[in-house]
Amino acid sequence: MVTFTTYGTWLQGDERRYVKNGKVLEGNERLLNANKKAMPQQVVRLTRGQKEIVRQAILNEAKELRQELFAISVWSNHIHIAAENIDEPIDKIVGRYKAAATKALTKTGFEGKVWTRGYDKQFCFDDKSLNKRIAYVQKHNQTE
Repeated sequence: MVTFTTYGTWLQGDERRYVKNGKVLEGNERLLNANKKAMPQQVVRLTRGQKEIVRQAILNEAKELRQELFAISVWSNHIHIAAENIDEPIDKIVGRYKAAATKALTKTGFEGKVWTRGYDKQFCFDDKSLNKRIAYVQKHNQTE
Protein backbone atom coordinates (compact mmCIF):
# COMPACT_ATOMS: atom_id res chain seq x y z
CA MET A 1 0.00 0.00 0.00
CA VAL A 2 1.31 3.44 -0.87
CA THR A 3 0.17 6.88 0.19
CA PHE A 4 1.29 10.18 -1.28
CA THR A 5 0.13 13.71 -0.61
CA THR A 6 -0.61 16.80 -2.65
CA TYR A 7 1.83 19.68 -2.52
CA GLY A 8 1.99 21.54 0.78
CA THR A 9 -0.68 19.55 2.63
CA TRP A 10 1.63 17.65 4.98
CA LEU A 11 4.83 19.52 5.73
CA GLN A 12 7.67 18.63 8.08
CA GLY A 13 6.69 19.90 11.50
CA ASP A 14 3.00 19.10 11.04
CA GLU A 15 1.17 18.53 14.33
CA ARG A 16 -0.21 15.23 12.95
CA ARG A 17 3.41 14.00 13.05
CA TYR A 18 5.62 13.52 10.04
CA VAL A 19 8.26 11.15 8.71
CA LYS A 20 11.88 12.10 8.10
CA ASN A 21 14.60 9.60 7.24
CA GLY A 22 12.25 6.75 8.10
CA LYS A 23 11.48 8.07 11.60
CA VAL A 24 8.10 9.35 12.77
CA LEU A 25 8.59 12.71 14.47
CA GLU A 26 6.29 14.83 16.59
CA GLY A 27 4.98 18.18 15.40
CA ASN A 28 7.22 21.24 15.55
CA GLU A 29 5.45 24.56 15.03
CA ARG A 30 8.64 26.52 14.22
CA LEU A 31 9.68 23.98 11.58
CA LEU A 32 6.16 23.91 10.14
CA ASN A 33 6.02 27.72 9.87
CA ALA A 34 9.47 27.84 8.25
CA ASN A 35 8.37 25.25 5.69
CA LYS A 36 5.16 27.17 4.94
CA LYS A 37 7.14 30.38 4.34
CA ALA A 38 9.54 28.57 2.00
CA MET A 39 6.78 27.24 -0.28
CA PRO A 40 7.04 28.75 -3.79
CA GLN A 41 3.37 28.11 -4.55
CA GLN A 42 0.02 27.61 -2.86
CA VAL A 43 -1.11 24.37 -1.23
CA VAL A 44 -2.75 21.97 -3.72
CA ARG A 45 -6.18 20.58 -2.90
CA LEU A 46 -7.78 18.63 -5.73
CA THR A 47 -11.32 19.49 -6.78
CA ARG A 48 -13.93 16.79 -7.36
CA GLY A 49 -13.20 16.86 -11.10
CA GLN A 50 -9.44 16.79 -10.59
CA LYS A 51 -9.77 13.82 -8.24
CA GLU A 52 -11.50 11.84 -10.98
CA ILE A 53 -8.83 12.86 -13.51
CA VAL A 54 -6.10 11.68 -11.11
CA ARG A 55 -7.95 8.43 -10.38
CA GLN A 56 -8.37 7.62 -14.06
CA ALA A 57 -4.74 8.50 -14.86
CA ILE A 58 -3.51 6.14 -12.13
CA LEU A 59 -5.84 3.35 -13.30
CA ASN A 60 -4.56 3.79 -16.87
CA GLU A 61 -0.94 3.74 -15.73
CA ALA A 62 -1.61 0.58 -13.69
CA LYS A 63 -2.79 -1.09 -16.91
CA GLU A 64 0.44 0.00 -18.63
CA LEU A 65 2.43 -1.45 -15.73
CA ARG A 66 0.26 -4.57 -15.68
CA GLN A 67 -0.24 -4.02 -11.97
CA GLU A 68 -3.55 -4.93 -10.36
CA LEU A 69 -4.88 -2.25 -8.05
CA PHE A 70 -6.93 -3.82 -5.28
CA ALA A 71 -8.19 -0.45 -4.03
CA ILE A 72 -7.60 3.23 -4.75
CA SER A 73 -8.82 6.30 -2.90
CA VAL A 74 -8.21 9.80 -4.23
CA TRP A 75 -8.83 12.61 -1.74
CA SER A 76 -8.32 16.32 -2.16
CA ASN A 77 -5.00 16.13 -0.31
CA HIS A 78 -3.74 12.53 -0.62
CA ILE A 79 -3.96 9.25 -2.50
CA HIS A 80 -4.02 5.67 -1.13
CA ILE A 81 -3.33 2.71 -3.40
CA ALA A 82 -3.37 -0.96 -2.40
CA ALA A 83 -1.77 -2.92 -5.23
CA GLU A 84 -0.17 -6.20 -6.08
CA ASN A 85 3.60 -6.50 -5.96
CA ILE A 86 5.23 -6.46 -9.39
CA ASP A 87 8.82 -6.76 -10.54
CA GLU A 88 9.47 -3.01 -10.58
CA PRO A 89 10.99 -0.85 -7.82
CA ILE A 90 8.27 0.78 -5.75
CA ASP A 91 9.80 4.24 -6.12
CA LYS A 92 9.56 3.94 -9.90
CA ILE A 93 5.95 2.77 -9.70
CA VAL A 94 4.93 5.69 -7.48
CA GLY A 95 6.88 8.04 -9.75
CA ARG A 96 4.97 6.78 -12.75
CA TYR A 97 1.63 7.20 -10.98
CA LYS A 98 2.49 10.75 -9.94
CA ALA A 99 3.78 11.63 -13.42
CA ALA A 100 0.71 10.21 -15.17
CA ALA A 101 -1.63 12.12 -12.85
CA THR A 102 0.37 15.33 -13.26
CA LYS A 103 0.34 15.00 -17.04
CA ALA A 104 -3.42 14.46 -17.04
CA LEU A 105 -3.98 17.51 -14.81
CA THR A 106 -1.65 19.64 -16.94
CA LYS A 107 -3.79 18.86 -19.99
CA THR A 108 -6.69 20.55 -18.17
CA GLY A 109 -4.67 23.72 -17.53
CA PHE A 110 -3.25 22.92 -14.10
CA GLU A 111 0.12 24.59 -13.48
CA GLY A 112 2.75 23.99 -10.82
CA LYS A 113 3.72 21.17 -8.52
CA VAL A 114 1.01 18.67 -7.67
CA TRP A 115 2.71 16.25 -5.28
CA THR A 116 4.90 16.40 -2.24
CA ARG A 117 8.23 14.66 -2.62
CA GLY A 118 8.25 11.05 -1.46
CA TYR A 119 5.52 8.69 -0.32
CA ASP A 120 4.69 6.25 2.45
CA LYS A 121 4.74 2.52 1.83
CA GLN A 122 3.42 -0.40 3.81
CA PHE A 123 4.19 -3.92 2.67
CA CYS A 124 1.71 -6.74 3.13
CA PHE A 125 3.27 -10.15 3.64
CA ASP A 126 0.12 -12.18 4.21
CA ASP A 127 -3.56 -12.15 3.25
CA LYS A 128 -4.66 -10.76 6.60
CA SER A 129 -2.36 -7.75 6.28
CA LEU A 130 -3.33 -7.21 2.64
CA ASN A 131 -7.06 -7.41 3.37
CA LYS A 132 -6.64 -4.93 6.23
CA ARG A 133 -4.96 -2.41 3.88
CA ILE A 134 -7.59 -2.92 1.17
CA ALA A 135 -10.37 -2.36 3.72
CA TYR A 136 -8.63 0.81 4.93
CA VAL A 137 -8.45 2.25 1.41
CA GLN A 138 -12.04 1.23 0.63
CA LYS A 139 -13.22 2.82 3.88
CA HIS A 140 -11.58 6.08 2.75
CA ASN A 141 -13.73 5.98 -0.40
CA GLN A 142 -16.88 5.71 1.71
CA THR A 143 -16.01 8.51 4.12
CA GLU A 144 -14.99 11.16 1.63
